[in-house]
Amino acid sequence: MNYYQHPSAIVDEGAQIGEGSRIWHFTHVCGGARVGARVSMGQNVYVGNQVIIGNDCKIQNNVSVFDGVTLEDGVFCGPSVVFTNVYNPRSLIERKNEYRDTLVKKGATLGANSTIICGVTIGRFAFIGAGAVVNQDVPEYGLMAGVPARQIGWMSEFGEQLALPLNGGGVAICPHTNARYVLNGNQISKQDPQP
Repeated sequence: MNYYQHPSAIVDEGAQIGEGSRIWHFTHVCGGARVGARVSMGQNVYVGNQVIIGNDCKIQNNVSVFDGVTLEDGVFCGPSVVFTNVYNPRSLIERKNEYRDTLVKKGATLGANSTIICGVTIGRFAFIGAGAVVNQDVPEYGLMAGVPARQIGWMSEFGEQLALPLNGGGVAICPHTNARYVLNGNQISKQDPQP
């Protein structure tokens, strides 16, 4: 094995686990899962069969990543993040053929106890606040909070809130990287600092 698996963890035959990944106590990875390199899965994580997890993701304790969820590279899932894959579940009605896919794009952060309702796309480097319930698509770099989640600002790739309005125009500089973020309407573009 080119990854670490705690003795209490279960990795079903067929699961693809990338080099340098770490799978901790009581975690279960199903046989159809595809997990990238250098992924950390904390205690009591569940990863379904139809799940793709990119490189360098961190999945903290008590997160279930159900079928239909894709995490691109560098996604952070805080403790007890909740994913769903059926929009209107009933115990007495079989709805496995109604799963809705969820995509979390590169570098996004999902805060502790946030809930991601199936069928949404969370943009690159978006930041979902702790306890938020996301039931709609999230823009790149969007800062979301509340129940249901609403955009309250913008975040840099470093993880600092940017001093920009929600809409319109403006420029903000990340204090840690000096990268410029330009708001045009309701979209942000990043410009790397000049050498």
